[in-house]
Amino acid sequence: MLLLIKFLIGFCALEHLYILWLEMFAWTTRAPKVFKQLPAHLFEPTKTLAGNQGLYNGFLAAGLIWSFFIEDAEWSLKVAAFFLICIAIAGIYGALTAGKRIFFVQALPALITLALMLFL
Repeated sequence: MLLLIKFLIGFCALEHLYILWLEMFAWTTRAPKVFKQLPAHLFEPTKTLAGNQGLYNGFLAAGLIWSFFIEDAEWSLKVAAFFLICIAIAGIYGALTAGKRIFFVQALPALITLALMLFL
């Protein structure tokens, strides 16, 4: 069970590293293909805003990755849980304000991981 939880924590971290890359470095090239509902002319003027959002996603990924380097198993899971809760809250907020898909892509993996952590 612990191996599955660690795998899911890693998955969430990789997902947020991808979001960092997409929003910070590929906003005007790749993001229009991912966010098809946004008009193409909005990507260039929102590049700085998207980069800032990407940076915050990087902090979430960094926190999850940091949890892998904490030797105390209990504290490792507590740190991971904190960042997973942050991700879940951000995903729920995004689903309510921007689009329901965000819940399934961002919040649900974090919530599943947190639920499994409760049964560890």
